[in-house]
Amino acid sequence: MERTFVMVKPDGVRRGLSGEVIRRYEARGLKVVAMRLEQLTEEIAKTHYAEHSERPFFGALVAHVTSSPVVLMVLEGENAIAAARKTNGATNPIEAEPGTIRGDHALEITENIVHGSDAPETAKREIGVFFPEL
Repeated sequence: MERTFVMVKPDGVRRGLSGEVIRRYEARGLKVVAMRLEQLTEEIAKTHYAEHSERPFFGALVAHVTSSPVVLMVLEGENAIAAARKTNGATNPIEAEPGTIRGDHALEITENIVHGSDAPETAKREIGVFFPEL
């Protein structure tokens, strides 16, 4: 079974969409194997998004993800990474298909409801950052 990391970002939590996001993953056939609500520190946010540190949007990304609590999850299932990403929809919500989390609930790239690992190596690193016990 493959595992992936997903996060309901502050905008999703503030808007009360956490349950809907979890419901969609579970309806897809993914199993939640770890989950918690947490207020991210700037340090952990910078570690999480380190691959974007040279990009112009890095500061805004860190500011957003630390602005209020997030829901952190590890999902498990066949092709979990691809399944979660398809469920999330395109990173730019304007390009996301209807029926996806972003296509149905988001309008901006920064406030796009969810983050999901994009590859097995990324999933392993992100799970290690947030759920080292796994």
